[in-house]
Amino acid sequence: MTPFPELLFEQRLVAILRARTPAPLVEVAMALVDGGVRCLEITLPSPGSLGAVRELTGKLGDEVAVGMGTVLSAAEVRQAADAGAGFVVSPDHNPEVVAAADELGLGSLPGAFTPTEIVAAWRGRPSAVKVFPASVLGPEFFSAVRAPLPDVPLVATGGVDLVGAASFLRHGCAAVGVGGPLLGTALDAGAPGAAALEQIRERAVAFVQVCRRVSA
Repeated sequence: MTPFPELLFEQRLVAILRARTPAPLVEVAMALVDGGVRCLEITLPSPGSLGAVRELTGKLGDEVAVGMGTVLSAAEVRQAADAGAGFVVSPDHNPEVVAAADELGLGSLPGAFTPTEIVAAWRGRPSAVKVFPASVLGPEFFSAVRAPLPDVPLVATGGVDLVGAASFLRHGCAAVGVGGPLLGTALDAGAPGAAALEQIRERAVAFVQVCRRVSA
């Protein structure tokens, strides 16, 4: 199995699937994978999220990392692990979540917003630190923070579009997390048709190419 950090730092992209009502999580995730995405985050509050993670890990094997997002407790880490998730993502930094993930062999991306929070999160030795919401801070924030903290890998998440992804990566981010700009409304209004899935695949190709080009 390819370790999650290796896939993350190689592709520099996490696709985030979040739904408020029942949605075709697996179908949309497979369109992203067809477009070259190799790190998928299914948020836990999304209806059917655990089943989707379980089905995707069975379909995709070891070359795609499927993780659980919005994980807020050690108990939820265990739920994610039982479903087959390879990593967990949080909007905050909870040391118990990072420790539970480490104990169960899962990667982790705790959330932070300020330099103080980033350092506190990194002390638990997660896979990287998610900085959220990145669009509020802007790309220049990351180059400024990376100056005194060059060894802390940061994942910019929240409001990252295609142009922004390149900018955040150029300013020192290890990766970006992207939801809406990749998915559009595919998880909002019933099952997407073939044309909508093809649009998702095309957007995935574009993001993958941008992230790989900046990392070269």
